[in-house]
Amino acid sequence: MSAAYIVDAVRTPVGRKKGSLATVHPADLGAHSLKALVQRTGIDPAAVDDVIFGCVDTIGPQAGDIARTCWLVGGLPEHVPGTTVDRQCGSSQQALHFAAQAVMSGTQDLVVAGGVQQMNAIPISQAMIAGQALGFRDPFRDSPGWLARYGDQEVSQFRSAEMIAEKWTISREDMELFALASNEKAIAAIDGGLFDAEIAPFGELHRDETPRRGTSLEKMATLEPLMPGGRVTAAVASQIADCSASLLVASERALQQHGLTPRARVIHLGVLAADPVWMLTAPIPATRHVLKRSGLALQDIDLFEINEAFASVVLAWQKELGVDPSKVNVNGGAIALGHPLGATGARLMTSMMAELERRGGRYGLLTMCEGGGQANVTIIENLRATRR
Repeated sequence: MSAAYIVDAVRTPVGRKKGSLATVHPADLGAHSLKALVQRTGIDPAAVDDVIFGCVDTIGPQAGDIARTCWLVGGLPEHVPGTTVDRQCGSSQQALHFAAQAVMSGTQDLVVAGGVQQMNAIPISQAMIAGQALGFRDPFRDSPGWLARYGDQEVSQFRSAEMIAEKWTISREDMELFALASNEKAIAAIDGGLFDAEIAPFGELHRDETPRRGTSLEKMATLEPLMPGGRVTAAVASQIADCSASLLVASERALQQHGLTPRARVIHLGVLAADPVWMLTAPIPATRHVLKRSGLALQDIDLFEINEAFASVVLAWQKELGVDPSKVNVNGGAIALGHPLGATGARLMTSMMAELERRGGRYGLLTMCEGGGQANVTIIENLRATRR
């Protein structure tokens, strides 16, 4: 089987709720990272075999195959096709998987993967809410088959986050300390310019604007729980955000033909699912599954990125697997930097590659919880470190 390489990756800054990117059309937001990727790699865009983008809530301006639209809006060659992936929060991570699998199979040589999400224009779950106008409660509980298997219990990310906190004995204080650290790490990374090289500035916005500067444990303590009697608040949850990110995936043959030097090699790809009502626990078995299949141990991984959908998700994953917290989300996560749904996986991979290079680490592992009780896991090898 052929190897798949990541040549380069670039992203927009992350815009906050009602922030600098709030009025940008999602096609223009996606086109921005695509054009920056073409410029940075120097690749002839006519040589690209396909464009695979993640996006969630593909209604309104995100409908109609946003991957294809972003490419066209970027002024890039019309003959290059595009397709849009929805694996919920893992959509752009799955886009990377599909791109790598196409290259590894030998059916394609040069594929662009990434994602885009405009959450200010299309708030979370709008596609589900739109179904209510057609008479449906939600995507699940009007199905006799679903009711027969899972009953009429609520399927909610907020309920899942609470269930996880209770099962793994994670207190509100534990989550607030984690959230505060996420903000502090993200602010230090931004102010230290650690993200600058991976970002293609969008207009006047040059850096991520999402971290909650000035937050404190005292301020967090004043917030009401998201569910009555619960312990999860907005302070320990990911933020609404806008972003796009793009990566160029190439075969060995494409590297030679186009004179490209890769930054990373895809070591292993995996996806696994668990209970859809618990929803957010799948990163635990998925990480175990991929490590076993790859032949690597936790101790071999130099950096971990696990999406901070909620603090309880990451804390339970760390506790269950025994992951060293000092290797996890070292520059903050979605609690501070935002979770632009369909773009998050590509954003995390872009940042993880850069941090591996700064540290001279070899292996990085990316995972995240996803709607439907799923989780993708990607392991990459940093070639800039191993070739020195």
